[in-house]
Amino acid sequence: MVDTSQEIRIGDVIQTRKPHPCGASEWTVTRTGADIKIKCSGCGRIVMLDRETFLKRRKKVITQGPAVTP
Repeated sequence: MVDTSQEIRIGDVIQTRKPHPCGASEWTVTRTGADIKIKCSGCGRIVMLDRETFLKRRKKVITQGPAVTP
């Protein structure tokens, strides 16, 4: 069984522990894998983080993206 608290989906809207310099703290996940690509909801900046760093910086999932069907 997959731990849903660690599951990262494309389309997730997450909140980070610290706000971005533009003032926004909400990000949208645009790519998953070994690295996670997220886009700032305030200024549109795209940042790529490794999975471990992403999980440390993520505070909570605001809305979860659609489930992937096999």
